[in-house]
Amino acid sequence: MTAEAIAMETQPVAVSPAATPSVAATSAPARESFWTAVWEALRGERHDYTQLPLRRAILMLAVPMVLEMFMESLFAVADMFWVSKLGPDAITTVMLTESMLIIVYAFAMGLSIGGAAIVARRIGEKDPHGAARATVQVMVLGVALAAAVAVVGSLFGPQLLVAMGASPVVVATGSRFTQTMLGGSLTVIMLFLINGSFRGAGDATVAMRTLFLANGINIVLGPFLVFGWGPFPEMGVTGAAVATTIGRGVGVLYQLRALMAGRGHLAVRREHLRVDGAVLRTIVRLSGTGIVQVFIATSSWLGLIRIVSSFGSVAVAGYGIAIRVVLFALLPSWGMANAAATLMGQNLGASRPERAEQAVWRASLYNLVFLGVAGLLFVLFAEPIVHAFSSDPAVAAYGVNALRIVSAGFLFYAYGMVVTQAFNGAGDTWTPTLINLCCYWLLEIPLAWVLAKPLALGPNGVFIAILVAFSTMAVVSVVVFRRGRWRRVTV
Repeated sequence: MTAEAIAMETQPVAVSPAATPSVAATSAPARESFWTAVWEALRGERHDYTQLPLRRAILMLAVPMVLEMFMESLFAVADMFWVSKLGPDAITTVMLTESMLIIVYAFAMGLSIGGAAIVARRIGEKDPHGAARATVQVMVLGVALAAAVAVVGSLFGPQLLVAMGASPVVVATGSRFTQTMLGGSLTVIMLFLINGSFRGAGDATVAMRTLFLANGINIVLGPFLVFGWGPFPEMGVTGAAVATTIGRGVGVLYQLRALMAGRGHLAVRREHLRVDGAVLRTIVRLSGTGIVQVFIATSSWLGLIRIVSSFGSVAVAGYGIAIRVVLFALLPSWGMANAAATLMGQNLGASRPERAEQAVWRASLYNLVFLGVAGLLFVLFAEPIVHAFSSDPAVAAYGVNALRIVSAGFLFYAYGMVVTQAFNGAGDTWTPTLINLCCYWLLEIPLAWVLAKPLALGPNGVFIAILVAFSTMAVVSVVVFRRGRWRRVTV
């Protein structure tokens, strides 16, 4: 999508044929309008997203959300780049630990889905105090979750790696990484939850700044702790975990400061700092399904990497590199999907369902353009991209195949990502949960095993299963969304 195209869509203009200006006369103002809107979005100016022209509303929300997710993807790639220099066992440690962490992420993201949906509705209803109360209840649930994860992870890190199929070498070198990541899970959980509330409120710039700060610290500090540069100790793969925990911890402190300052739509005051049983029950009702939804999607990755790990650390390393590169494109696309979810929730709160639906289709189209270009580049340049992370021919071979196969479905993913998030933004968490169940557990994992084992395609069978499952999910989501059940959901 070009700058001129977005700019011309951000302002509603009634034009008669006689008054139509020339392209030359309008191109400069169009460019100026686009960059003015981008600058406003980055400054975090407050807007009523239920009243702004729709294309402008998408732009104002999507710019900070895409940049937020871009920073997350940049961190993922940078982290893997440094860890890959330590060899396949270090990469395997990270991949196996993150496969366990996705269970934690499922709970955190599920809570975030419920919290963000309620916050968006309350903001759409012009009830900022209700939005603040919902945010506090989500944080209470997050602290309880983090405490449980920290205890289990700190005490049983090595045993968890063994259960994931790690070799004795990986367990010996990676146990402290696993214990640090799980033990410090409070930071990532709160980062998820509070940023979800900011996005639901339309304060996307605050969420963006949070991840820029947290991941910026992580990216800079990571190699110093991994390799022991300067006065820092050489901690190996554990250093990556320490840098991540420190960066995310600073990000959470920034979030809390922003909540108390209340510069955007979301402001938490002293009177909001109490447990509200009614709001808590509503969040649990929505988030319970949301947790199951995300758990189904994320645990499928756990099953996939368990199949890949049966082919050795080299296969896991190649798979891990490819997935990090894929995330480099997909995470910014989640920014567009999150923008659509926010507009869905707020416009339903303002009793404007037609406008909510229009936002979803337009955001999907914009996402299609971006992911279409990214997928083409990954397919064409898979070899030099993967070789930048590993010079091991065996690792690179698996990585190139994974990157090309998974990226081939990007055009489908573009619509699937936006539409599934739109269901969540409407508070309809059941529909994407059922779609995830069918596409991931009933299709993806069995298909991956059959292709990899009985049909002897090896890890390539897993990569093909990912392509098939994600593409199927996109088609099913669009068909179900058109039926409009989400219009009747109350939050």
